[in-house]
Amino acid sequence: MAKNQIQQEPVSPNQINAGTIIHGNIVCNGNIRIDGNMKGKIECSGKVVIGNTAVIEGDIVCANLDMMGQVTGNIFVAEKTALKATARLMGDLQTGTLSIEPGSEFNGKCTMAANLDLASMLANKKETLLA
Repeated sequence: MAKNQIQQEPVSPNQINAGTIIHGNIVCNGNIRIDGNMKGKIECSGKVVIGNTAVIEGDIVCANLDMMGQVTGNIFVAEKTALKATARLMGDLQTGTLSIEPGSEFNGKCTMAANLDLASMLANKKETLLA
């Protein structure tokens, strides 16, 4: 388990399947995979996987991110971000480490810093998420 990850994980991973449309915010204490469409913010203490078919409009705060779909919004990742070949990111990114595969698109500003604290990132974003 990652050092910044909050130690409360659900019994099974969360999943939003293709064909699902969500208008609202998601807050979860474990990992989540999104393959559907979403307009809202995501706050996750674990890993977020944005599948190939996912289209998300909103900010994301999480411990780790694997992205294959499309996100329009700002992303805050405490540890590792991986932009796969099919990823399309339109927004700014703050992360501990970054991996970008050839073919991915990233239009925004990237800030990298070691030792990002997930708990403080979540606390700083919680006010925005609840607004």
